[in-house]
Amino acid sequence: MSTTVGTKGQITIEKEIRDALGVAPGWRAFQRVENGHLIMTFRPPRHNESLLGMLADKTSVRIPPGEFEGAVDRAWEEAVREKFCAGNDPDAEGA
Repeated sequence: MSTTVGTKGQITIEKEIRDALGVAPGWRAFQRVENGHLIMTFRPPRHNESLLGMLADKTSVRIPPGEFEGAVDRAWEEAVREKFCAGNDPDAEGA
């Protein structure tokens, strides 16, 4: 498969590749060059399903009101960096 680079440097990721990787609209693409080759990795968007209270009967730990969202945001960013960024900074230019 090949794709022509557009006037703005854009390319289209072929449907077969998107399907094989599970990449969908809204995902973030991270790019880097290794040994003269483009390496592209993807990060999914946050889901909208709440898990709040799901394990309430399994623990005595309680998070004060208003702190849960911040804890979720920090945990999500850390997990995404570990799994999808592999040393890349998702806040870096072009991310």
